[in-house]
Amino acid sequence: PLGSVHSVRGSVGEEVGGNQRAFRGAARTWRLLTPLSLPFPPQATMKTPRSLEPLVSEGIVDEVIRPLKSGKEASVYVVRCDGAIRCAKVYKEANQRGFHKQVLYREGRKVRNSRQARAMEKGSRYGRQQQEDVWQNVEVDALYRLAAAGVRVPQPYNYVEGVLLMELVVDENGEAAPRLNDIELTGEQALDYHGQLIGNVVKMLCGGLIHGDLSEFNILVDAQGPVIIDLPQAVDAAANNNAARMLERDVNNLAAYFGRYAPELLATSYGKEIWYIYESGNLTPTTKLTGHFKGSNKQADLESIMREIDDAREEALRHKLERAG
Repeated sequence: PLGSVHSVRGSVGEEVGGNQRAFRGAARTWRLLTPLSLPFPPQATMKTPRSLEPLVSEGIVDEVIRPLKSGKEASVYVVRCDGAIRCAKVYKEANQRGFHKQVLYREGRKVRNSRQARAMEKGSRYGRQQQEDVWQNVEVDALYRLAAAGVRVPQPYNYVEGVLLMELVVDENGEAAPRLNDIELTGEQALDYHGQLIGNVVKMLCGGLIHGDLSEFNILVDAQGPVIIDLPQAVDAAANNNAARMLERDVNNLAAYFGRYAPELLATSYGKEIWYIYESGNLTPTTKLTGHFKGSNKQADLESIMREIDDAREEALRHKLERAG
């Protein structure tokens, strides 16, 4: 983790020349430092990945500190830019990505000209490259739009050579924020976070966008609550015929996850309600929602709810045992 004792072992250990007492004192000092406000020790950096070398040589990135994660669409690194700690998202090539059914998400996306559109339809080499450019630019554009609209997403700073530089979301200790899936919740927290996320889904839709792949795996949790990440598959709500289905799936994913801790959420129908109000032209960021939709026969299955709760408890216990081990 950023600023941990492990990150200073090399540099501090050499200075003390094997003096264990001095090393322990130095390590305690480093543990007290706020990782984002003070410089990392000299040997905390890693070898620069090839994909980031152009940005380092051009002075856009000062140094690459460590890998943060590698997902189905991209690899993310912790970097330093102009003295600030940020993250660099390096997009993977299409043949390396694990994200499927992209055709559903590409519908309605704007391209620069008819030649580009024809090439993309034919699947030529040029067309595939254009698809890559569009795929990556969708996330960049979405982040700028959503951040300006007050949606809780990482603040973008730059996009160069297929690399997105953006805010490193951190927890209350200054460490990289955990994914929602990796933390334990109380029922009260689940209701709070769910409410925050539904509010952000509404703001996104008011801005014309739907995440399209929203779940506990692409939501981070900082000191203020959930932060939505991973938006290259975001869809245009007005131009994509699958928009309503994608919105409802996103919202149902949230209900299913948080319903493990707050079972009453399993009986809600926010997705249908939000889309109905949106189609009627009355949706605003401050629209009051009920979580219920006339004509929805969705009922809470108590046995299923109890199974969800039991599964969540077993999973939480398993995580505790793994961490303790």
